[in-house]
Amino acid sequence: MNAALLPLLVAVPLLAAALTVLARSALVDRLLMVGVPVAGTLVGVLLVLHHSSEPVIAHSVGAFVPGVAIPFVSDTLTAVMLSVTAFTTWVSAVFLIRTREDRLRFLPALVLMLMGGVNGALLTGDLFNLFVFIEVMLLPSYALIAVTGTWRRLGIGRLFVLINLLTSTILLIGVGLVYGVTGTVTMAQLVGASAEDPRAALAVGVVLFALAIKAGVVPLHGWLPRSYPATSPGVMALFAGLHTKVAIYAMYRVYAVTQDGTPSSVVPVLAAVVVITILLGAVSTYGERRTRGVLAYQMVSGVGHILLGLVIFTEVALAAGIFYMAHHIITMGALLLTTGAIEQTYGTQNVERLSGLMRRDPWVAVVFALGLFSLVGLPPTSGLWGKVGLVLGAAGAGGWQAWVFIGAIAVASLASMLALQGLWGELFWGAPMKEYRPAAAAPDAMVALPDGHRITASLAAPGAFLLGTSVVMFAAAGWLIPVVTRASAALLDLAPYVEAVLG
Repeated sequence: MNAALLPLLVAVPLLAAALTVLARSALVDRLLMVGVPVAGTLVGVLLVLHHSSEPVIAHSVGAFVPGVAIPFVSDTLTAVMLSVTAFTTWVSAVFLIRTREDRLRFLPALVLMLMGGVNGALLTGDLFNLFVFIEVMLLPSYALIAVTGTWRRLGIGRLFVLINLLTSTILLIGVGLVYGVTGTVTMAQLVGASAEDPRAALAVGVVLFALAIKAGVVPLHGWLPRSYPATSPGVMALFAGLHTKVAIYAMYRVYAVTQDGTPSSVVPVLAAVVVITILLGAVSTYGERRTRGVLAYQMVSGVGHILLGLVIFTEVALAAGIFYMAHHIITMGALLLTTGAIEQTYGTQNVERLSGLMRRDPWVAVVFALGLFSLVGLPPTSGLWGKVGLVLGAAGAGGWQAWVFIGAIAVASLASMLALQGLWGELFWGAPMKEYRPAAAAPDAMVALPDGHRITASLAAPGAFLLGTSVVMFAAAGWLIPVVTRASAALLDLAPYVEAVLG
């Protein structure tokens, strides 16, 4: 694949966003909002296949001198993330069409702008443009919170904006410190910088701190379970699959490049933070009475699981973390869209107002149960291989740390299983509900539930489709595991990356 085409992965979504605004056609909006992510998914898969023969491809925009030009770089990790994020955007866009949220003014444009920012953050080869593309990703997100979601969205939106503005300021300060210490922000020129210079390590630490806030790492996570459930289910699925995962991807990339295969001296502190994130996210589920609130705390726990691979920093652990990241994007998207179908049909995400849905929507109950299986790590879902890989990676750490990591995974899995089992029971196995809140009604306006009122197949299909992807990932592990292993090996052997960028 020609590396000069990489910038199109950013340009096409942004141009498509502009076209939706100019065209003012519902048909054009829908075609572009679905078609561009479909194309992005296919390109991502082609890149994954291409990187089996050519590990890294890079393009310097404008053909300027390497180190001065803006580099767009793709390796196996980048390609995997491009594929999974575009795929999630595609399915979420279909759900937004089914709920008619695509008719909200500028929503298709905002979704495409978000995709363009995500692709730029995944492809960029320098820290300053990582900051720029994260801002491109955030700007439409502010508007998406404002125009979709629950009655609480405007107040929560202020929190989301405030946290992200503060975090972006910290990130920009960190990038400036890196440049002040090393004289560059090109990642290919920062290889081993943290391992060689304590000042550079401190500067990079500021960058990683900002990214940790954006990822929702404990104790910097409080904004996430408060703000995400205030959006609509389709938008929350986008945020869960794109926002936090792009931040985690950036942490993987920046840490791996600046450490150059050498674990950081502050690994014990990082390990403690990750273990607490895994456990606290799982345990906090018990205090939540909103379906998407429960999933938001599970998202926090998932962030800890993914970062465990980075803390251990071996090929096996990194591969497990990358696989778990892809699995978590798909599974969380499936569960959020399924709960979104429930919420759209019955008018609430309050667990206390939902019960006995097994009798009305048995297939939705099955899909939701399989999604919970995947989140906990049970077969036949991708969650099994994600958890097994993390346990193997933790075992490779050796010593007492291995027991701590494995214990945290086991305790969090058990806590999550019990909490999610209780959630499923309350939603589907209780007494049949008799009232519901019609669409566009006031928050407390409950009316009698008609006998024929059920979740439609078209509304349940996007979540079921994503969950089917998790099952396919379980069955296709023999092909996927070598791919993520290749991605992890590239994080530890940076010579091809440097060669592709700097020549």
